[in-house]
Amino acid sequence: MAPFLAYEDKGADSSPVPLVLVHGHPFDRTMWAPQIEAFSASRRVIAPDLRGYGASPVVPGLTALSDFARDIEALLDELKVREFVLAGLSMGGQIAMECYRLFPERIRGLVLADTFPTAETAGGKVIRNETADRLLAEGMDGYADEVLEKMVAPYASPEVKAHVHRMMTATPPEGAAAALRGRAERPDYRTLLTRVTVPALVVVGADDEYTPVADAEEMHAALPDSTLRVVEGAAHMPNLERPAEFDELLREFLVRVDGAS
Repeated sequence: MAPFLAYEDKGADSSPVPLVLVHGHPFDRTMWAPQIEAFSASRRVIAPDLRGYGASPVVPGLTALSDFARDIEALLDELKVREFVLAGLSMGGQIAMECYRLFPERIRGLVLADTFPTAETAGGKVIRNETADRLLAEGMDGYADEVLEKMVAPYASPEVKAHVHRMMTATPPEGAAAALRGRAERPDYRTLLTRVTVPALVVVGADDEYTPVADAEEMHAALPDSTLRVVEGAAHMPNLERPAEFDELLREFLVRVDGAS
């Protein structure tokens, strides 16, 4: 039985297809606050806390991307949401790809932000598992301090930095570690991307070190029907660093998906 997820569910359940937002690691649903505010005026917007993050239950051990995907599916079943546009950032983008693998018939549009489709390398598996061990031993504070100015650009506003740091330090180490171990075992989604039959939007911050523009270009090339957008003045979290620009790109995409209904 999937853990019951904490979530935000705002906006009218009217004609536009709902928008589902999947956060990255080690964050929570508040990373989507600007988008929830911007889009809930015109459509239903659902943003869960993934298991192990935010106010959702913590499940120690190893959380596979398929576990996250099935949790989202169960939540949307509970909320009686059959079809939706699915957007994910970083780990959330990989979860979105896994959702498309498992239940593509429910997804009307796919937004992949600051993410990448490849399986983990041997060296990457070691690093993820070592980081998981460290988080369990030391907690989140030191890790959050170290990665903050890669998650967002060094020139990001103090308010954005504070928000991102707060999300990271509030994340339960057991949940973050379980996700890291699961991501170490993730599949390669590159072939899957070539079979995506819905419109896709690929977004990346111009200064993203974790998932550079080249990764976004690779996904764009693989997807049969995609648009690539690079957000200047942003690193790994353009939705928070440059919310107006990010929202405009997402709005254009949603208009297209709505028009194809």
